[in-house]
Amino acid sequence: MDYVPTKPLVIGHRGASGYRPEHTLESYRLAIRLGADYIEPDLVATRDGVLIARHENEISQTTDVAAHPEFAGRRTTKIIGGAEVSGWFTEDFTLDELRALRATERLPGVRRQNTIFDGRFTVPTFQEILDLASAEERRLGRPIGVYPETKHPSYFASIGLALEEPLVRTLYRNGFADRNDHILIQSFEPSSLLKMHEMTEIRLIHLFEEPPTDLEAIATYAYGIGPDKNLLVADPRMVHRAHEAGLAVHAWTIRAENQFLPAGYRIGAEPGQRGDVTAEYEFFLDMGVDGFFTDHPDTAVAAVNAVRRHRVPASVG
Repeated sequence: MDYVPTKPLVIGHRGASGYRPEHTLESYRLAIRLGADYIEPDLVATRDGVLIARHENEISQTTDVAAHPEFAGRRTTKIIGGAEVSGWFTEDFTLDELRALRATERLPGVRRQNTIFDGRFTVPTFQEILDLASAEERRLGRPIGVYPETKHPSYFASIGLALEEPLVRTLYRNGFADRNDHILIQSFEPSSLLKMHEMTEIRLIHLFEEPPTDLEAIATYAYGIGPDKNLLVADPRMVHRAHEAGLAVHAWTIRAENQFLPAGYRIGAEPGQRGDVTAEYEFFLDMGVDGFFTDHPDTAVAAVNAVRRHRVPASVG
């Protein structure tokens, strides 16, 4: 069995996306500065096969692409994950073309303060994120993990831009090849995980939006599971069952604003106002989760440290 209890991990979800536009080097850099153990890039491909960090391959909500008249003709409609999506897609741009774009805040209605950074930051490549993590490791003298996700891997494979091979190849080129490295690869699609299980010994995480059924089968290829936090609320025994199967549990996603918190943890009526996010962390820590994806890494670090101080017994003798 792989699972060994450790200090719960703080995973900077798309960096410190509560404070900077998501999936930018500045967001990742801030997450590290705030104490995150891992930074999490969602990976999609460009037309020339370069892995870049975007939440989706449709980029109208996270870049200023709509303001570029030279790309107006690229707007189109596609079927992604079974749904019709309209906009601009990374696979229709080369990396050089995407370099002309700038990142924007994805949730401007909730995170108005983040919009002051609109237009300042570029779209990073996966290699640039690994370079940042390596530089910050040297600067801080502590491990900085990277936790990439393959986004819509079946779709990308269907258009000849499979994500798994370039992901594993990039990690190998940077010296990451086994389960002892501070790398975790995640995906919602088991076919993507199974493909990578044959390609690398790096630890894999199976993400879920619906309750997982056969945890023992998942444990044959994955190090852990990443359930939507609401699944754990509905089924508090899931963490115990996962641990029994040898799987770590990393819950997603905790955000500090009222809009994303359960009613009992909200403070005031403003959706963008901070609620009692510490109470939510404590709820999941008491459940025994092994890590959190969070948009506000500083709040998670504080909660984990507070619980550890409270639970560690005083030395005797």
